[in-house]
Amino acid sequence: MRERLQQFGGFLAGMIIPNMGAFIAWGLITAFFIPTGWIPNEKFGAMVGPMIIYLLPILIGYTGGRMVHGVRGGVVGATATMGVVVGADIPMFLGAMIMGPLGGWAMKMIDDRLEEHIPIGFEMLVNNFSAGILAVILALLGNVVVSPVVQALSNVAGSIVDGLVAARLLPLAAIIIEPAKVLFLNNALNHGVLAPLGVAAAEETGRAIHFLLETNPGPGLGLLVAYYVAGKGLLKESAPGAMIIHFLGGIHEIYFPYVLAHPIMILSVIAGGLAADLWFVISGAGLVATPSPGSIFAYLAVIPRGQHFQVLTGVLIGAVVAFLVGSFILRIRPVQAAEEEEMDADMGSVPGLA
Repeated sequence: MRERLQQFGGFLAGMIIPNMGAFIAWGLITAFFIPTGWIPNEKFGAMVGPMIIYLLPILIGYTGGRMVHGVRGGVVGATATMGVVVGADIPMFLGAMIMGPLGGWAMKMIDDRLEEHIPIGFEMLVNNFSAGILAVILALLGNVVVSPVVQALSNVAGSIVDGLVAARLLPLAAIIIEPAKVLFLNNALNHGVLAPLGVAAAEETGRAIHFLLETNPGPGLGLLVAYYVAGKGLLKESAPGAMIIHFLGGIHEIYFPYVLAHPIMILSVIAGGLAADLWFVISGAGLVATPSPGSIFAYLAVIPRGQHFQVLTGVLIGAVVAFLVGSFILRIRPVQAAEEEEMDADMGSVPGLA
């Protein structure tokens, strides 16, 4: 079950990671040119909405379709994604993650069925019309069926998060977020649920705490430092390189196998996330956009004016608490040799690192 969840999470990550450049571009444009940005510019700031509503979901849909069935799958996946984009008033990242692979899979099924039955000389005609007709059907399906479902799920999630914010219980979200991240569901959670909520909140206040909940590199850094200080063997030796990739490169997937190799260490990142989120709530911290990838450099690019102390202190608190809890766990329950071997095998399943 864990292996299947890893594969599923890795597939979702595979739709996001190739498009990180576009996410970074959107984040920089947002940080600089929105009315509350570093150098406000109405003309340039007008790009922020269309990029988050149309460009990024369609890129994700195309990538998901292409992963399943090449360029033809990508084209159908992108067109199908347009259906869910138009049918909702929130950024449809989660809808794109559904419609993109669905479009690629459906196109693959049709191509496999028609491959041996197309008359010679009619290949281009049949291929183009089959892709076009399928894209229309899926776009309509996405608009009428998938978009309302995703919208409803987002509304439920929004109600829960908003309730936690109103009740000053938002730090409890770390109990859900951190285990989901370790199962490689981080991108779906962040871009599918938290980012749309953050976009709506940022439009009103110029910043949103939602962007900090899943992307905080502090807890992961603290976990890796704990392994370097209190761990042993392969886990200890590989931790410094993982710190660089995680904290500076923003690839959080690098630390997930360290938890899977010794599952009790999930308590370390949960504790770090809880402590950091508590500080963010108390200090009123927030970002203007999702830091993609979740590196410290991306954080610096999307911190609003006057918020550096609040945000960076939260990152530090998350790292320190995760380190202290992780070190304590590793001293009372050291990693066994069998778990080290399992971690070595899991490293090969990290997207982009195999």
